[in-house]
Amino acid sequence: MKKVINPPKNVWLELLQRPTQTVEAIEETVTAIFADVKRNGNDGVKRYTSIFDGVELDELFVSQAEIDEANQLISEELKQAIALAKANITAFHTAQKTAKVTIETTEGVTCWQEKRPIQKVGLYIPGGTAPLFSSVLMLAIPAKIAGCDEIVLSTPPNKKGKIHPAIIYAAQQCGVTKIVKVGGIQAIAALTFGTETIPQVYKIFGPGNQFVTVAKQLATKYGVAIDMPAGPSELLVVADESANADFVASDLLSQAEHGTDSQVILVSTSLEKLKSVEIALENQLQQLSRKKIAEKAIENSKLIFVETKEIALELINEYGPEHFIVCTNDNDFYVNGIQNAGSVFIGNYTPESAGDYASGTNHTLPTNGYTKAYSGVNLDSFLKAISFQKISEIGIQKIGNAIEVLASEEGLDAHKNAVTLRLNSLK
Repeated sequence: MKKVINPPKNVWLELLQRPTQTVEAIEETVTAIFADVKRNGNDGVKRYTSIFDGVELDELFVSQAEIDEANQLISEELKQAIALAKANITAFHTAQKTAKVTIETTEGVTCWQEKRPIQKVGLYIPGGTAPLFSSVLMLAIPAKIAGCDEIVLSTPPNKKGKIHPAIIYAAQQCGVTKIVKVGGIQAIAALTFGTETIPQVYKIFGPGNQFVTVAKQLATKYGVAIDMPAGPSELLVVADESANADFVASDLLSQAEHGTDSQVILVSTSLEKLKSVEIALENQLQQLSRKKIAEKAIENSKLIFVETKEIALELINEYGPEHFIVCTNDNDFYVNGIQNAGSVFIGNYTPESAGDYASGTNHTLPTNGYTKAYSGVNLDSFLKAISFQKISEIGIQKIGNAIEVLASEEGLDAHKNAVTLRLNSLK
């Protein structure tokens, strides 16, 4: 990891850059695949699955036989772990339900807001180098709690045209209605336009690589909403002399092993701790089964020393990490001061892995600095807030004249007339 000591503010922008390609470098490819899938439907989807995943698919959907097989292949230990994670995620997201909001703004004028589920949602689950069945829990559980009618899960197949059994099992446990054996850009395109068999959805959720991220952004041009721009994983840890160097190193590596384009950053007010973490990180790296992936990610990563916690917090808010771990003597300073982060983990015994799997919070989070404007996935991500109003005869008399004046000033005579006719009928 590159070590940086007391970087001046004028280099922060360059220092905190993510190791991602620009949208322009990817968009041409994404646009071409979108056009092909829109035009050719399933044939286009199958062709790109053959090109990118190296498998010829006869059937795009997971069959009942495959679902039954997956149930047999999953160990009881894993089933119990999934059940525990599901219970905690369900509890946290169920607690996010809100009641109908009703108010009489003026006598005879009643306004209220109710939430309705998004009817059709698409869940994208990366397959790649790690089958993220945990993401199935994070997306399908709140979709089910929200009451979405159709929950379509799309994930890339392996070379044999199979989906990892844990993904299938988790999907069945959480109420997914269809599982599609398609990944990458072609999956997002299929969910955007629909094909002969793959349903078009109203909103697409889920993490992915840079190509999937750009594909999701392109989907919005065709009237399909997305949860957020969520690209390669990232983690920032702030640590001082009180932090456990081994713990910090393990957290940095837990994100580095996600992919070669992941990024991890340590910000510290202690040079000694910076050195200790660097040593611990090198020692632990040698033990990893995904060492080569983590090593590549480490090349994109940094150890940053700053003099004070105030400078550290300012730098962290400028970066806006997806995951933010706080291990200091003054955790409250950072917890109260953080403005831009996807999910925050506090103290030496709160690993980022807990949020990835089983604490209950959602791990589908904005990356690439989008935490400055986006929230992570939550129950409201699967709901729409609809406003209602009901006005009585007294109510229209109370606010009618004001509406007439406002509409007249804007030059919208028909708006004014819609009120005037009603007021005249009451004279």
